Amino acid sequence: MPLEPLSADLLYRDCDVSQFAFATTAELSDAMGLVGQDRALEAIRFGTRMEKTGYNIFALGPHGAGMRDGVIRHLQSIVGKRPVPGDWVYVNNFTDPNKPVALETAAGRAEALRSGVADLIQDLRGSIPAILESEEYKKRLAAIDANYTQHQGQAFEALRIKAEAKNITLLSTPSGFAFAPQREGEVMKPEAFNELPEEEREKVKETIGELEQELASIFQHVPGWEKERRNQVHELNREVATNAVGRSIHDLTSMFEGNEKVAAWLRELEADLVDNIALFTAEEREQFAGPMGPIGGDVFRRYTVNVIVNNSADANPEPTAGNSNGGFIGGGAPIITEEHPAFANLIGRVEHMSHMGALVTDFSLIKAGSLHRANGGYLLIDALRLLREPLAWDGLKRALRTRRIVLEAPGDYLSLVSTVALEPDPIPLDTKVILFGDRLLYYMLAENDPEFSDLFKVSADFDDQIDRDGDTDLLYAEMIATLCRENDLLPLTAAAVGRVIEESSRFAEDAEKLSLEVGSITDLMQEADLYARDDAADAIDVPHVQQAIDERVHRVDRLRERSLEAITRDVVMIDTEGFVAGQVNGLSVLSLGQASFGRPTRITARTRMGKGNVVDIEREVDLGGALHSKGVLILTGFLSAHFAINIPLSLTATLVFEQSYGGVDGDSASVAELVALLSSLAEVPVNQGLAVTGSLNQLGQIQPIGGVNEKIEGFFDICMRRGLTGDQGVIIPAANVKHLMLRRDVVDAVERGMFSVFGAETIEEAVTIMTGVQAGGRDESGDFTTGSLFERVDERLLEFAEAQVAFGKNDSGETAS
Repeated sequence: MPLEPLSADLLYRDCDVSQFAFATTAELSDAMGLVGQDRALEAIRFGTRMEKTGYNIFALGPHGAGMRDGVIRHLQSIVGKRPVPGDWVYVNNFTDPNKPVALETAAGRAEALRSGVADLIQDLRGSIPAILESEEYKKRLAAIDANYTQHQGQAFEALRIKAEAKNITLLSTPSGFAFAPQREGEVMKPEAFNELPEEEREKVKETIGELEQELASIFQHVPGWEKERRNQVHELNREVATNAVGRSIHDLTSMFEGNEKVAAWLRELEADLVDNIALFTAEEREQFAGPMGPIGGDVFRRYTVNVIVNNSADANPEPTAGNSNGGFIGGGAPIITEEHPAFANLIGRVEHMSHMGALVTDFSLIKAGSLHRANGGYLLIDALRLLREPLAWDGLKRALRTRRIVLEAPGDYLSLVSTVALEPDPIPLDTKVILFGDRLLYYMLAENDPEFSDLFKVSADFDDQIDRDGDTDLLYAEMIATLCRENDLLPLTAAAVGRVIEESSRFAEDAEKLSLEVGSITDLMQEADLYARDDAADAIDVPHVQQAIDERVHRVDRLRERSLEAITRDVVMIDTEGFVAGQVNGLSVLSLGQASFGRPTRITARTRMGKGNVVDIEREVDLGGALHSKGVLILTGFLSAHFAINIPLSLTATLVFEQSYGGVDGDSASVAELVALLSSLAEVPVNQGLAVTGSLNQLGQIQPIGGVNEKIEGFFDICMRRGLTGDQGVIIPAANVKHLMLRRDVVDAVERGMFSVFGAETIEEAVTIMTGVQAGGRDESGDFTTGSLFERVDERLLEFAEAQVAFGKNDSGETAS
């Protein structure tokens, strides 16, 4: 029986809006989670509940599937049940400044520590100088100085008395102390001394020598007395500082009672303040703040508290599905999205400042990374962006593997530099990392990175389609209502919801499915919202949705228009009427950017006697891809197994896509190529008003292909421009009928009988429609049906074989002679 065209109701599946009991989506409640993503959401629930090492999550699915929004909504529903993680600060290590100390405080308390220490230093800058200028301090300092002076005075006075008893006087000169002989209280002049008897002079010199030794002994004791004085002054200052600092730091310490690490650092801070009380005097401050002093000249920089993570509610606004750069829901765990996952942005960094022509740094220049901010919560990262950043992937894996955040510069990480750098305390890591990426990226990581499966044990696979039935239509309507509210759009009428559902099936390329690529649906609704507001409408209706669809096509339609123009002007040769042997209209889809449209291509075949070769010209000139070459080999296999099975295949054939100047790939033209080949062999013309698409297997069955709607519409547009005759149409695989969601003008033309769509299951059905001649089949004796196209093909191949034998005999005879 001849194959009948498909009825119009199979070409487009309308949405039954009578099933909707609402006037607009404003009456609907929000959808509970992502529609149709139960498997993925279950995986996310499992991953967020599992606290063991390595159970991080990789959310995989198509772009626009709403993965990130779905994950954030789920996280928002559970973070309030988790405790708010603590704050983190870096402070100076007074023992080893190159190893800053990391301190954890309760959430919101880091700022209290920072401001408390800052207030402490500010108070001491006022109180300590006042104490040092007080009368009591001056009296005690004067007493220490008097005691020192008394020690020196007593020693020199005793030496002076002893010297005078021996008629020697102690003189103070610009160059120091000296001894000289005296008579009657007067220093002897050199002339008088020289007139003394030599024995007496020697005795005086001996006496002076003994006194000088005693003077040297006194000078040896002076440094000890000076040291004693300094120690006494130091103890005085320690007593003053201890009283001043102790009173001021007591309240600060009590604020962090129970936090032993903070308390220990505060004790170290107190000790350092006591030891460096001189910093609070103007003279010492100027000395320490000189050219070789601290960064920025601030001598009190060593006492600052560098808050790198502040988990107070004021510092973290509540995140939403569209903005999740950090925050808490009801005082819970943070949700952080890292949009630029560079190494430093993930792990943190140590910044530097220019000082005296050199780059210097200290603990106050440590900056947190997103791992710090997400500690105790969730970190969301786009996997492709992460992999594009040098060292970022390795840095993240090491942090997850060791459960520590170790601050390193990229140069240190690669061991490219050996300079002295800060070595901040590592911070313990307790973060659930959620990566987002497509399926190919996930499978590549799983295959090529042995650590990936150990660190990301949970895969949340987001589907891109959902079955279309009455229940899912209602769920889809709720999803549309949710998207309207989230994006501040006008509500949709019930009819508009139906039109969006129909377009969703076209997005899915399946009349029995709905697309779950929420991004595309949202874009369509936003564009329809614009046109509805232009009309001052209260709701988005069908005309607004249709206008959005039409305008979207029009914006990217230039290439399609130029392609149609080239065909209608016969620049690209495509026949839509008449009959030609060995020539078939194949169909392909061109996808460039946002434009995707079908385009017919002339496929021709030429046959002659040969040695069983089917030459794919595209392959011969390296324009054919592997899948296309596979399709040609399959049709060759069908040909050799179906015809002239008892004799060698004595055929040489050539197949080519005419006027194809780029690459050709895919096997969806294998049916068209075989029809062209059979037509050439049987010398039966093919109806040029028909086009065909489909993949073939070696049994002659026609397999489904992609882009069926665009292919049909592409050939229809050519026929429409040239004028519909009623004899034109397209043959598609029967398995693709369920995928049809054709444009309304194509459906209308089919209803009027001006265009036809056929669903073929076998090559026999396709070739019968294309040529108007029954393909035929073998009877019990193994012969094809009399007068059938396959009989003609078989006879032609037999003729080729006989001619091959005859040619061989003639060739042998001529050679022998």
